[in-house]
Amino acid sequence: MSMLEVSGLHKSFGGLRALNDVNLRVEAGSVHAIIGPNGAGKSTLLNCFVGRLIPDTGTVTFNGTSLIGLKPHEINQTGVVRVFQTPEIFGELSLLDNVLIPTLAHRDGSFKANAWSRTDQQAEVQDRAEHMLDDVGLASKRHIIANSLSRGDKRRLELAMCLTQEPKLLLLDEPTAGMSRADTNNTIDLLQRIGSGKVTKIIIEHDMHVVFSLAEKISVMAQGTVIAEGSPNDIKGDPRVQEAYLGGAHL
Repeated sequence: MSMLEVSGLHKSFGGLRALNDVNLRVEAGSVHAIIGPNGAGKSTLLNCFVGRLIPDTGTVTFNGTSLIGLKPHEINQTGVVRVFQTPEIFGELSLLDNVLIPTLAHRDGSFKANAWSRTDQQAEVQDRAEHMLDDVGLASKRHIIANSLSRGDKRRLELAMCLTQEPKLLLLDEPTAGMSRADTNNTIDLLQRIGSGKVTKIIIEHDMHVVFSLAEKISVMAQGTVIAEGSPNDIKGDPRVQEAYLGGAHL
């Protein structure tokens, strides 16, 4: 069953056509990778999913609801959560406070400055935040200031902040960018474990080791459109993909 359906999506910036008749189906519970060379339109497509850009024409439907025209926070409330290329965290706050903020926002529908002043459900909210940190392996660091973390641990923290919102669809924009190989492998292990079969994941990634370790289905973009789609084995041998990657050096 398709959770996300994209049909006939077009987006231009002046004379530049960034997306050209993009069609995509993402099955519920799956891990779906979107790959392609720089400038292929991957980030533009993701921005159309989360309301940062409005396509010129076409549809984006999530669980039967059109996302076109919704504001980013409204899309977030439908269950679509994005993990950015550079981890978006509150660097001057502790890890626990970083996770408490989206936990409270999820409980109340939006974050309010006095949200923590409510005495009801405080223990439940704190327990949930600590549970999320434990899930990503950061429980022992919960009182550390977030800016002091390694890039890999910042990514783990951001994932905890996303997961506490109970996403149905998790969008990961180059989740291992700038990481060491050890941190990359740890992140792969974490993504394989969290929400397995329950949280649908779309991954945009240049590192083919990450893609082939995680993805069940791969869509390949070039020049603003999807040129190939299939299983990892299908994609490895597709001549159109090898041509798009200038001889297949990345595959």
